Amino acid sequence: MIPRRNGEIIVSLHSLHFEQLNRPTGYTLSDLDARLQNAIERGQRHGAAADNLQQQQQMSEQELRQRHTDFRLKLSDHIEHGLKRLPEHFPGFTFETIYGDRGWGGALYRDDLTTEKISGRGGSFYSRLEITVRPATKYNIVDISVKGTVHNKEVVSKNYFEEIQEAVLENFMAEIDNWIVLYAEKYAAV
Repeated sequence: MIPRRNGEIIVSLHSLHFEQLNRPTGYTLSDLDARLQNAIERGQRHGAAADNLQQQQQMSEQELRQRHTDFRLKLSDHIEHGLKRLPEHFPGFTFETIYGDRGWGGALYRDDLTTEKISGRGGSFYSRLEITVRPATKYNIVDISVKGTVHNKEVVSKNYFEEIQEAVLENFMAEIDNWIVLYAEKYAAV
């Protein structure tokens, strides 16, 4: 007996060959092969286009290093000019250039010796403001840092960073200026 459902014959696919399945008229296996080939070619084109777009968006390792170097040079100059303005308002600070493993930038420092007869406190008080552009790393970021001490007390320690590909020079310059102003306010309060 042939199994039926609503008048249709139910046939196991295992017992039929592909050619026996109900297909639109005029449809052949070569049509399927052509459609498969077209689909594969479209997929390869989409994949290649996506790879090209990704390659264009990502900078080469050399381009990233060059961009970091450009930022480092411009920011180091900005740090130097900004720090050299502070001694105009607070005489006694000495400027030093920083370069090497810690980064590139500059620092201001001074030692104050005081004797206070009224309170009995006196001594040596060290103040320093250091701003650096950190060396390039595998994380592909531009990173600046500040450390500030006023009369032997740390008053500021911050970092600011952006990915090299998306970094905006003006953001870093504004951050450096803010740090210098913040330090001047902390120093003036002592």
